[in-house]
Amino acid sequence: MASPNTNQEKSGVLGRVLALPKVLKKKVLGICRLTKEIAQDDPRKVIHSLKVGLAISLVSLFYYYQPLYENFGLSAMWAVMTVVVVFEYTVGATLGKGLNRTIATLAAGALGVGAHYLASLSGATGEPILIGAFVFVQAAIASFIRFFPKVKARYDYGMLIFILTFSLISVSGFREVEVLEMAHKRLSTIFIGGSACVMISIFVCPVWAGEEFHYSIAHKLEILGDFLEAFAHEYFKPQEGESEDSKGDSKDKSFLEGYKKVLNSKSIDDSLANFAKWEPGHGKFRFRHPWDLYLKIGALSRQCANRMEAIDANFNSDIKGSQDFRSTIQELCSEMSLESSKAFKELGSSIRTMTRPSSSDTHVANAKSAVKSLKSLLQSCSRKETDLLSLIPAATVASLLIDIVEITDKIADSVNDLATLTGFEVVDTDKSPKVTSQSSHCECDEPVPKTDHLQVVILIEESALAVSDSEKSNVVSV
Repeated sequence: MASPNTNQEKSGVLGRVLALPKVLKKKVLGICRLTKEIAQDDPRKVIHSLKVGLAISLVSLFYYYQPLYENFGLSAMWAVMTVVVVFEYTVGATLGKGLNRTIATLAAGALGVGAHYLASLSGATGEPILIGAFVFVQAAIASFIRFFPKVKARYDYGMLIFILTFSLISVSGFREVEVLEMAHKRLSTIFIGGSACVMISIFVCPVWAGEEFHYSIAHKLEILGDFLEAFAHEYFKPQEGESEDSKGDSKDKSFLEGYKKVLNSKSIDDSLANFAKWEPGHGKFRFRHPWDLYLKIGALSRQCANRMEAIDANFNSDIKGSQDFRSTIQELCSEMSLESSKAFKELGSSIRTMTRPSSSDTHVANAKSAVKSLKSLLQSCSRKETDLLSLIPAATVASLLIDIVEITDKIADSVNDLATLTGFEVVDTDKSPKVTSQSSHCECDEPVPKTDHLQVVILIEESALAVSDSEKSNVVSV
């Protein structure tokens, strides 16, 4: 007679077997939903997958087509391997890997053939010893060079291919008679595979790393502006007696979390800047576009996001400090937040549209003026207040906002430098001087500068007033 435990185990196993179709169906549906979300989020990823399939299919013809196979033989598989390894999502990444692989293969192939020739001069006994020594020296030197920061950032893949190619050609040349033919076939197939990747990446729905980097920097500034705007609306609400409407909507809450995307963006910015430097000129981005300025703006954005993280921690803290003191500094802190928010949004829009910022300097100046007033107010409050501990939470927030205003000023200067170097368009938003310009055009043949024109108008008005006064006096005298 079976024990109760045995019956329970059998029923448990049977239940899992019967539930297996439902579990598989759930996982399949989950994968389908994830696939749909990724495709809808960025359709270019689907296009990229099709481009990779097209490139591999084209280079596979060297292996399938008999006349081509007779020329390249098994070396045609190197073209397929090159496509699989080199083809990346952006044009800059594909170009960087393709050029690294091609140049490294060419240099290592030439050195490998030279090393094989020198080793063969030493006879059958010394040849393997010299080849081993050459392989050791080049692998050690190339591996050490990979630790150089600039080489690590841009040429690390090329150094790996250099080590691999030199070793393969040198070692294989010891058993292979036609070492030159082997090196030629390898270089040719890698060049063909890399060229296929580059051509398809550039001419078939290209994804430029420079554009991705450009718009990501603009988006970061807009995120910071949204945070400051939401913070100004949320932080200075009353602590007690809050109604449901005064607790803020989900939109403001989501904006208060946006800074986290900026905090973790350093690695993405560095990789995009590196890939962008490989790309040729396209659209409004010339070949030597000042990508380092974008990196500087991104670094300043992360510094600002660090302050926002501290503000958010204080915002979510249970210790709020003196409500009277918060009410005292509320107006100035709100002005600093809103003016900095407007400046960030203006700068982000300026970068996005590649137009010169029109009012960001005004917003920064207003924020700096509020900073001066806030500093004097904090000094006066610290002298009057006896319980200084109650001032610390709100004073900390005020200090962080002051830092944010200083960083905003630096970002504005960097964006202005970027606009000057890249030639951002100037958008004239002031349409009021049209009538004045027409009158000045009638009075003189050459256009008069704006400041001189305003001075002339003022003088005319004053003279007209003087004449009218004299006329009035004459009338009175008569």
